[in-house]
Formats: sequence, structure tokens, C-alpha cells
Amino acid sequence: MFGQPPSPALLDLVGDPVLTLRSDLSALRANPAARAWLGTDAAEGWRLLRQAAGSRLETWLRDAAHAIDTGRAPPPAPPLKLADGQRATLHLLRDRPNWLLHARLSAADPGEPPLGEWMALSPLPMLLADAASGAVLRHNAAFSQLCAGTPRQLNDLPDLLQALLGWSRGMPVPALSSLRAPDGPLVTEAEFVDPQGRHCWLQARLRLWRQDGRTLLQAVLEDQSLLHERDLAHQQLDALMDTAAVGLATFQPEGGWLKAHRKSAPFKGAGKGGVGSLQGISRDIVEPASLPEFERLQRALKKGDPVEVRYAVRHPELGRRWLLTRVAPGLLAGGRRTTSVVTLDVTAQAQAENALLLRAESERAVLDSVLVGIVTVGPDGIEWMNRSARRMFGCELEDVLGQPMGVLAPEDNEHAFHAEPGSDVFECRLRGRDGREFWVIGNAVQTPRDDGAEGGTQLTYALLDIDRRRQAEAQSRLAQASLARIIEGAPMAITLHEAHSLRIVKLNQAAAAMGGRSEAQLLGSGPEALFGAQQGERVAADMREALASLAVVQREYQVPAGSGTRVWDTRLLHLAGVSGDDAPELLLLVASDVTEQRAAEQARLQAAISQRELLVREVHHRIKNNLQGVAGLLQQIAARRPEVAPVLKEAVGQVQAIAQVYGLQVGASGPLVLKRVFDAIVGSVQRAQGRVITTTAEGGALLDDWCLPEAEAIPIALSLNELLGNALRHGDGAAARCQLICDPAGVTVEIVNTGHLPDGFELQNVRSGVSGLGLVRALLPRRSAILSLEQQGTDVLCRLELIPPSVVHNPATKPSS
Repeated sequence: MFGQPPSPALLDLVGDPVLTLRSDLSALRANPAARAWLGTDAAEGWRLLRQAAGSRLETWLRDAAHAIDTGRAPPPAPPLKLADGQRATLHLLRDRPNWLLHARLSAADPGEPPLGEWMALSPLPMLLADAASGAVLRHNAAFSQLCAGTPRQLNDLPDLLQALLGWSRGMPVPALSSLRAPDGPLVTEAEFVDPQGRHCWLQARLRLWRQDGRTLLQAVLEDQSLLHERDLAHQQLDALMDTAAVGLATFQPEGGWLKAHRKSAPFKGAGKGGVGSLQGISRDIVEPASLPEFERLQRALKKGDPVEVRYAVRHPELGRRWLLTRVAPGLLAGGRRTTSVVTLDVTAQAQAENALLLRAESERAVLDSVLVGIVTVGPDGIEWMNRSARRMFGCELEDVLGQPMGVLAPEDNEHAFHAEPGSDVFECRLRGRDGREFWVIGNAVQTPRDDGAEGGTQLTYALLDIDRRRQAEAQSRLAQASLARIIEGAPMAITLHEAHSLRIVKLNQAAAAMGGRSEAQLLGSGPEALFGAQQGERVAADMREALASLAVVQREYQVPAGSGTRVWDTRLLHLAGVSGDDAPELLLLVASDVTEQRAAEQARLQAAISQRELLVREVHHRIKNNLQGVAGLLQQIAARRPEVAPVLKEAVGQVQAIAQVYGLQVGASGPLVLKRVFDAIVGSVQRAQGRVITTTAEGGALLDDWCLPEAEAIPIALSLNELLGNALRHGDGAAARCQLICDPAGVTVEIVNTGHLPDGFELQNVRSGVSGLGLVRALLPRRSAILSLEQQGTDVLCRLELIPPSVVHNPATKPSS
């Protein structure tokens, strides 16, 4: 398409759509033709076109880009047919670092039949109208049946029909106007009454067609009444089948079994493996005795004869079931033969004896697995014991079978096992046949006999071994008493608070001493009684936080005590359900007096800080002395070696600038005041060059406010040294002028000397180096320092602007927030 990548202005003159794509092939820029093709938001239109074209376009874009980058010819692009019938042919060109995509559009195929022929052929109501004026351009005969007469305007149609067509108040509805080409049509539905008075449910599919500045409304309507009636019939049939537990299926001689009804099944609750109808019942699950009847059913089904058959099956999940199947042949519209097959589960209930026996065995299995000892006693004595009872008494059922319950009790006539059983719970001491003595709690009830004998009853004893519980309760009481003594004598203040009101419900002697009152006076009071009125609200807020977080909350409180203040390290814990689900919620407070500990820690910290500052000052002083020594050595070498004296003199100035910074840091803490660094560097340059620099400062109090961070002090000092030295070297012997300007936004240093900049001088063209402007450009921060040089008559003005973070406010003068 192009010999060389064209400029953006040239692309705007191209009549075909041209897109500038990023490296990820997303749209960056579009010429007017591309915006007319893809819409005002060409980037969104290009994304929608890629989404609609699918993998064909994405594969070609990836393969073409790879071929062009490797120097090969790209593959041909796949033809794209657009929504309005046009076709687009794409070409990709490299315009580093971007891509150019050229689209050549061709008109729609002229061989397609005209719109009027399609509308006349369609049995569905169709309409074409002008979306701007509402004029009806075309409609077919099916649409004319929905309205009386021939419509000329959309506004003349009934209101309900206008709503179906997406037309409201003389214009399309917003949902229709916002549709894009790749989107599907707008679908509307409503119940409509035609001129003949018939009720029907209409569905409309709408789209706006835009071409040559004209917008047309396309509408296709469809009667959904039969579909709604069919769905209603299905719902009614589903309800009937589910209520009756009936399986329903259809068999056709030509096509075999049709799909079974959606919800019907002869085995209700069979799940995924259930039989949906007769086609799910195979010969393998039919009982052998019912095979003749099942074969008769199969023959009648193949011949289309009516029949009703009962047979038994062995279902893999439900067991043995009886089924009743009825075959009813019929004819469908068009003369096709069909057969309806209805299957009903008619299984008779199992006999009562078998059900009772199964239930008794199930209950015995459950009772045999519980931890409570169960003993059943009949008229002839003990009849059954579960595993827990046998383990409790240390015997087997055969050892006591047929004996009275008293055989398991000590020789005590008043024992519960000898007395008449009642409904009350009893607690007694027992001795097992192995000699072990233990306590139990239980009761005895009369229950019907398992064998179903008429009028027969039996006694059922339920016994729970509470010997371990009694031992645990005794140990718990001992532990609680020991814990209470430990808490009472602990050196820490311990209190228990009611969760909702935060009132003190229990405290030890240390807590009473902390509050300065007796335990009786502190009981029922709030946290302010312990920590004072000033700390009371803060402590209460921390307590509520601990109640909400269910975790240990640690806080320190400073409580006035006499002429001083005591520091209490406090921990708060929510005790939720510790003593049982019915116990009230409590909050535990444990406080330790750490005043002396915190004072010692603060003293150690201050000592460490003082020692560190002393070491830093000493290091800075030694560095300054060493740097001054290095500068002296360089000056001696320069005196002996005149050929390298200029270079060494420049190095001496740089070393002196660094030494000045370290010298200022000897007696300072924190960042250096910029004004002091400025004065020190100016004085150092004057002494080294033997020249006079006139200095002024503006900014008032801001001169002592702006400081240099430790990381930026040496680079900026070196930069000032180089700029001042450069001004003196190129000043033709005249005095240089330097001005320091401080304002709320930052700091500006202006250096003026007599001289002329070279023709075509550009500061950005100066390369980084070890001296002069190259060193300055290498040292200055790029984002927070701006350096400029400009010619002002016979003078050269050098301006250095510093903004945060290259300069910061002095912490000693900055107001606290």
C-alpha cells in the first residue's frame, strides 16, 4: 500500500480506512475513513470487529506480524463480510514501533434478491420504517393483519404494537438506539389483541440499519402463542406425573423410543439411575416368574396392540418392585402411528412381621453402639444387654440371662434395682461382677415386647457410668480452688468484667491495690474505678474491641499515682462460653506494673541514640579531616607538576566541596540547612579560585526552612561547586553573581557571569562526564532538579531549580500536624 510509513497527516487524506495499531494490535489512532467505518470510538469498534471475526482474524494478525518481523511475506488476510453486506480486505504494514492496518471495503453483493421479495416470501409479519420520521416504508401482508388498514406512520399504530416495535414518543427507545453492529437484535414480547379480537403472544426482533446518513428500523414479529400453550401443557403434565408417580414414554414403529417425559418416573426417588419409562426396564431386572408377562408386553408394543400387564422387577437400588404397564396406541396429525406407554409402581407393602423384625434388628444395632448401658428385663428376668452394659458390669449376657435385675445390684434391699421402677431418674452405686465399684445415673421405663406378644411388656433400664464424671468434678473443684489461691496471691492485677456492662464481678488483691480501694468497694464498678476517669473511656473502648475480636488485645495505660504516673501493661481476653454454653460472657483483664521496666528501656534507648550521634559526628569529623588532607596532597602535586595543575585544581575544588558537607554535619543532626551548604560552597570556591562571588539571598524565614536530605547533600554540593567554578572560569575575569531564592514551592539558585554560549548550544546535548556540566548532569536528580542555561545580553544565566524530594522542610521549623 505504501512505500514508506506515511505521516499521520498523510493518513488523514487516504480515502480507505487506516488504523495505527500498538504492539499488542490494539487501535492507537484512526484516520477519518476508519472512524466512519468503525464509529466515533474507533478503538472500541476495532475490538468489537476482532471479537466478531473470531479466531480467523486473530490467527492472521499474529501470523502476519511474525512474518513481517522475520522478513517474510505475510499470508493473505481472510475475507471479512460485514453486517451491512460489505466485504473488507485487510493489509498489515510495519511502522515501528507500531503497525498500520489498511482496510479496502467493497460493496455488498448486488446479486441478492431485493428486500421486497424477502418480505413477501416471509410468513412472519415484517416491517421497514424510517427511524427519523417514523414513516412506514415497507410491510408485508402478515403485518397488515395485525392492524386495521394500511399504516403510513408508526405513530398511527396501536400503543401496544408501537411498544413491541421499540417506538415511543416519535423516536426509537434508547435500548434500540444503543445497539451496535456486532450485538444481537433487541427482543420484545407482549400479549396482543388483533383486529379480529384474537389474543396472541407476540415476540418482536428489532434492529436499526444505518447507511448513508439514514437510519431504518427493521422489525420481524412472531406469534409465540402455541409455544406458550405447549409449555403450559408440559407444566401441567409434569405436576400430574409427579403427583401420581407415573412413568410416561412414547414409542413409534418408525423411530423407536422417543425421549421420556422430563419429570416422570415409575420409581419415585430413584435418582439418576431410576427407570424413566418402559425403555429403562431391561430383561435383566425382571423376575423369572414375570418373564412371560413381560414378553407379552413386548409383543403388544411391537404390534401396536392395547394391553395392560403386571410384572415384578428386581431394581438395583430399590429392590423387588411390582409394576403395572399400560400400552395405548394412537394416531398423530399427518397419520403417523404412535404408542403411549404408562408405567405405574404398584408394589404392595411388606408384611407387618417382616417390617417389625427389621425395625427391631435395626434398633438393637443402634442400641448396641451407644455409650449408655441398656438392659431389658422381661417377666422371666434379664433378656438382653447391649455392649456398654456388658462392659459396665464385667459379664456376658449368658451369665445373667433369665435372672432378676437385682443380681447386678449390691446386697441392699433399698437399692433402685430391687425397688419398683418409676419414671424418676435415680443415682446409685453399683459393683460389677469383676469387683469394680462405680456410680451410675439412669431410669427405667416400660416398653412393648419386641416379639409383639399381646399385652406383653418389658422393663428397659438406661444406665450411664458417671464415676469418671464424679472424679472429674472433684478434680475440677480442687483445680478451681488452687487457681483461686494463685490468682489471689499473684503480683498482677486480675479482674473479671461482665461483657455487656463491663462491671467488675471479681478481682484479686493486686487489682484492689491498683484501684486504691477495697475489693467490696470496687465490685460492680466500671473500668474507670481502676484506671481513673481520664483513661476510663479509652479502656472501655479497648474492652469492647476485645469482645468483638475474640483475641487477646494488649494495651499500655499511664495512670496517675500520687505525684507521678504508673505504666500498666494490660491484656484483655473475651471469655465466651468458657464455663458452658449457659454461662454469662465475661472479659478477663490482666495488668502488670511496668513503670520501672519502661523507664529503664527509655534510658537505654536515649543512651544508644546519644552514643550513635557521637559516633556519627566523630566519623564526619574524621572524613572531613581526611578529605582536607587529600586536597592538600593534590595541591602539592599540582605545584610540582604544572602540566596537570588545572585538572588537579578542579579535583581539589570537588574534594573541598565534599569536605565542607561533612564539616557541616559534624555539629548537626538530621538534614543540613540548604543556606549553610550554599554559603560554605561559595566560600570554598572563592578561596580555591581567588576570585570574588557576589551573593544574595531571598526568602526570609524560608532560608532556614529548606534542607538537603543526607542522600542528596553531597551530589548537590558538588553540582554547586562545578557551576560556580564554571562561571568563574568562563567569566573573562569579571566577578560572578549568585542568588539563592527560597519560596514555598522549592529553591532556585541563579548564577550570572559575563560570557557567550556557543552557537546552537543545547544543554541536553552535553554528555555526562567527570567535570563541568557533564558531571552536574550526572549528579543532579532527574525528576526533582531542573538545570537551565540561557544567554541574557552579554551575560550567561545558569538557573538550578530544586523541588522535593531533593529538598525537604526542616523538621525543627516545620509545624506539627
